[in-house]
Amino acid sequence: MMHMVSLSCLLLALLAGAGCSADKRPDRLNFLIIVADDLNWNSVGAFGSPINDITPNIDQLAAEGMRFNRAHVTVAVCQPSRGALATGRYPYRSGITGFFHTEKPIPTLVPLLKDIGYFCGILSKVEHSSPTKDTPWDFLVDMQSLGMGRDKDRYREEMEAFIAQSRASSQPFYLMLNSNDPHRPFSGSDQEKEMWPETRIVPPSNAYSPADVPVPEFLPDLPEIRQELAEYYSSVKRLDDLVGVVLDVLDNAGLADHTMVMFLSDNGMAFPFAKTNCYLNSTKTPWIVRWPGYVQPASLDNEHFISGIDFFPTILEAAGVPVPAGTDGTSFVSVLNGKKQSGRTAVFTQFYETSAREEFPMRCIQTENYGYIYNFWANGEQVFRNESQTGRTWRAMQRAAALHPDVLRRTTFFSHRTPEEFYDLERDPDALHNLIDHPDYQDEVATMRAALFRWMEQHGDPAYSAWPQNMKSTLARDSI
Repeated sequence: MMHMVSLSCLLLALLAGAGCSADKRPDRLNFLIIVADDLNWNSVGAFGSPINDITPNIDQLAAEGMRFNRAHVTVAVCQPSRGALATGRYPYRSGITGFFHTEKPIPTLVPLLKDIGYFCGILSKVEHSSPTKDTPWDFLVDMQSLGMGRDKDRYREEMEAFIAQSRASSQPFYLMLNSNDPHRPFSGSDQEKEMWPETRIVPPSNAYSPADVPVPEFLPDLPEIRQELAEYYSSVKRLDDLVGVVLDVLDNAGLADHTMVMFLSDNGMAFPFAKTNCYLNSTKTPWIVRWPGYVQPASLDNEHFISGIDFFPTILEAAGVPVPAGTDGTSFVSVLNGKKQSGRTAVFTQFYETSAREEFPMRCIQTENYGYIYNFWANGEQVFRNESQTGRTWRAMQRAAALHPDVLRRTTFFSHRTPEEFYDLERDPDALHNLIDHPDYQDEVATMRAALFRWMEQHGDPAYSAWPQNMKSTLARDSI
């Protein structure tokens, strides 16, 4: 654990026109960014969770701000997803395509905020949320000192310390507060006990039983899967407990009216057909923004697609910092104020490699109604493997596949895929039926395929060169 104040009062006075008294601070917007770990978008009550009252604190935040129904992260795995937040660039342009830092000389968020006098802190997920090895956080506490990122009381203490240091320096603050819930190992699971046998992990305020929880359509309803989902939803509850504490600290400090609060998840739940893929349940995220005096309370944006790459320019605009050239994302500050913004009718998402450094390149375009995925890795031989296959669920699916042909089809498809996938997301949001060859959808398939092809070509995506030449020639002719 490290606490560090990096700027002198003299420098602060020059930058912010403020003195150094403990109760005086610049009249500037603070930022509190709460990022969940592997939280599915529809596990939150305000986004349609079927479990009653599972996330009352997150729901209250949504009631006080704006929630986005078409928000996506850029890539559905931790470090690349967070790298897009910190740089505003697609992973192939930032260099953060996997579990490593960028070595490119590109602008990143924390130095830009520090340049105008912000006090910048991070709680947990430090390695994954720092785009460079030397990201200059002023205040840094990692998961080991936060009950493995799961102890709300430790977060309370460290957040109070962070605010005290920010006030002492008379600086506005940017705090990225990361929960390690509901990432595996789930609450009360065998994995949790095996991973930390000597550590007491704080339980949630409510633990769920298998009978309490829904089984998403993209998974079979098996007893072992229900058990693991109960453990996952117990972890979601513990996340919400933490959010309640965090907002309470902000209120008690008298800073709620002067702070933009954002809440989102870095990717979908760590189950097959969600995390580390390009499905709707992989990248869709429960994005909430509360900004008193600017964002209308209890507002819903059901029109604009926003993406992880848009976080960086949005924070910069709200802080009054010019957005650097080369940024791929676009600020949605105007959308927060109820205005319409063009160019937000689709989202482009990607995948590169797992935490085990296995490469499974994918590209995807999603619109209001459809999703098209190109799997560059799917050659009939390579077998997909990811962290979501640890624990109970995948083992249960493999056992059931020997007896149930429908489960066998799902496990076989998950392991091998096909080069192209196409889904009618309005009718099939859980991506159960690949319609790539369905005769009724060939016009829509051609439109989406061409849109992704043109986007990759225009944006210099290196995966563009891997498109089959015969398909490239057809697409090039169709786009003329």
